[in-house]
Amino acid sequence: MAITKDVENGVGMHDAQGNEVRQPLVHQYESSADSQGSIWMVLLSTAVVICGSFEFGSCVGYSAPTQSGITKDIGLSLSEYSVFGSILTIGAMIGAVTSGHLADFIGRKGAMRVSAVICIIGWLAIYFAKGSVLLYFGRISSGYGIGVLSYVVPVFIAEIAPKNLRGGLATLNQLLICGGHSVAFIIGTLVTWRTLVLVGFIPCLLLLLGLVFVPESPRWLAKVGNQKEFTAALQKLRGKDADITQEAEEIQEYIEDLQTLPKAGIQDLFQSRYIRSVIVGVGLMVFQQIGGINGVGFYASEIFVSAGFSSGKLGTILMGSIQVPITLVGAILMDRSGRIALLMVSASGTFAGSFITGISFCLKAQGIYMEWVPTLALCGILVYLGAFSIGMGAVPWVIMSEVFPINIKGIGGSLVTLVNWFGSWAVSYAFNFLMSWSSAGTFFIFSAANAATIVFVAMVVPETKGRSLEEIQESLNSSK
Repeated sequence: MAITKDVENGVGMHDAQGNEVRQPLVHQYESSADSQGSIWMVLLSTAVVICGSFEFGSCVGYSAPTQSGITKDIGLSLSEYSVFGSILTIGAMIGAVTSGHLADFIGRKGAMRVSAVICIIGWLAIYFAKGSVLLYFGRISSGYGIGVLSYVVPVFIAEIAPKNLRGGLATLNQLLICGGHSVAFIIGTLVTWRTLVLVGFIPCLLLLLGLVFVPESPRWLAKVGNQKEFTAALQKLRGKDADITQEAEEIQEYIEDLQTLPKAGIQDLFQSRYIRSVIVGVGLMVFQQIGGINGVGFYASEIFVSAGFSSGKLGTILMGSIQVPITLVGAILMDRSGRIALLMVSASGTFAGSFITGISFCLKAQGIYMEWVPTLALCGILVYLGAFSIGMGAVPWVIMSEVFPINIKGIGGSLVTLVNWFGSWAVSYAFNFLMSWSSAGTFFIFSAANAATIVFVAMVVPETKGRSLEEIQESLNSSK
């Protein structure tokens, strides 16, 4: 699952009292750093915080290569391991809901520190677990941590980066999520499940240590009225020789503008002028999840074993190897081919991949062409994951951030994020039970969901490439 939000336009942020605030404070008239400035601190800060992105990916990828080891050593039943795999998303839902409050109350760095500490506690609990209770506690703790990190990391990057670098640096967040996922897949086939804990533990330590050396978000400092530290942080990020006067003035002016916007509540989302935005945003997240990505991602190794492989190592290594390069291709194509084209290609590929996998299990159930079953299953899963990585992983988050107008972007983004995490939990929890019912039927259900995605995108989702946010809103309102 890929999580990429519009951090430049303020998804899901709230103040300490729970009121919505249009955050983070990045605006279209933000100026880039002076030519005499230095970007080394921006690069260092980004390198530090994307350890949180890597942590996100490693948490999600942990359960795929470890199912057989954990169930054997701890003695978990199928239902107990399903709880272990899916409870991560419960913690992440809680983290996502509280992330805005936390980041506003103690700052972006403070929120990342808290998240890293909670993730460390979670990994230690998993490492020392002798039974299901400690495993569950560790998993839900890690989930809470990544729920906060999934929001705060891209927010922090957007708020510290100069305009000319913001897009490229923001892309690193998604790439490191896929990187963490891939490393967990690959390393997990080579080491025990307890040793694999280090893949998630080490990034948390690096994040905690690295945050000591980077400044707080200048925009958050300005919002809370800490003028002295705001100026110092901005100067440190832009370089001691940079002229930050204009950028500092623009940030202050934008903060003043934010205070004039009306507050929005959940009921406002269902007004006629916003309802199509809600349908598009929520609909894409529903189809992203019911297409089966978290079932495949959480339990990949067992899928390959069920298909006839002696172990899931080869499949999970290949899955880990293709995610990052294909995600990078999708990021490059997003502003060239357009959102709709990527979504259509991606959904068509996930349909084909899940259908091929379903065919492989159907052949196995019938006892015919048995020599083809493992190969078909492997090809199907790789096609599925590659297709998902190029579009359905990231593009729904981008479109969601574009279709909501600024005055309801926060509350709309919160709703969409909650729907996404709930769908992730439902699929990851139900997957093992569905596979026990019918492996072929499970993947045919996913293929039907992906076929429905194609229809939904073609009929409902607007193309947002090359349009201003105002033009997008005009298009949505005129087509109601």
